[in-house]
Amino acid sequence: MTRPDPIEFARLKLVQGVRAAFNDTARGETPVPPSDDALFEKDSPIRMVHADVVSMMVGGMAALLLQMLHPHALRGVLDFSNFRADMHGRLRRTARFIAVTTYGHRDDAHAAIARVNAIHAKVQGTLPDGTPYSATNPRTLAWVHVTESLMFLEAWLTHVRPDMPMAEQDEYFRQFAVIARRLGADPVPETKVEAQAIFREMRGDLRTSPEAREVAQLIVNKRIEGATGAVQPFLANAAVDLVPPFARTMLALDRPGWQATPSKLVTNALGGTLRWAFRQKPGGSP
Repeated sequence: MTRPDPIEFARLKLVQGVRAAFNDTARGETPVPPSDDALFEKDSPIRMVHADVVSMMVGGMAALLLQMLHPHALRGVLDFSNFRADMHGRLRRTARFIAVTTYGHRDDAHAAIARVNAIHAKVQGTLPDGTPYSATNPRTLAWVHVTESLMFLEAWLTHVRPDMPMAEQDEYFRQFAVIARRLGADPVPETKVEAQAIFREMRGDLRTSPEAREVAQLIVNKRIEGATGAVQPFLANAAVDLVPPFARTMLALDRPGWQATPSKLVTNALGGTLRWAFRQKPGGSP
């Protein structure tokens, strides 16, 4: 009788736990199968960056923190989502959208984008000062896209592949632009320099508020369900460390300080463990 391999058993249990955290099994969701007919080719920059679970979690939290400084994006979240009560569900839906549009079949990617556009069409209202807002506003969508693309890539560079050539970084922005334009964002960067320029230019649209600081505390402090829940504080510290100083001040967040080093060590170790569990090479796509 063949004895079970404890290492393989541990690997499979870890994979199972991560998949359960990112797929709503109660609704019949299963992992998105990588397709040879996706919007982007296998091993292209966007598929490599978006396939890394841990750096995407860190970059995603950092992007959310920045997005909450845009009053239109913040109000849409407060008025039309149950983010406070179901942050995990919101993050899981966002992760699934990214997975489908990055390496799912292109027909599924187009369908997912159409569903999001339909949802955005219903998200509109007024700010407390009476200013109208809409989730279809191209400039608001541009801020959401620029924060995501910059933070996803920065987390990847920090925790996975700091030597990624600039040509590949620029290709990442060109690829991600395909999705952003279909969602109605404008302006949309196609290079890292363009993304950084748009980010600087849009700083004038940002505002601090008690609500933004409240949501920021929720993002940083609320435990994520699943296999990575125990290390969530370390991932949150890593995310806060990515956020520019001006934004941390606006959100009343302190830089991790001495905690930055253990947070980076834990984040890197967890990332390496998950890449081993999923049999991914550093820099490899699904």
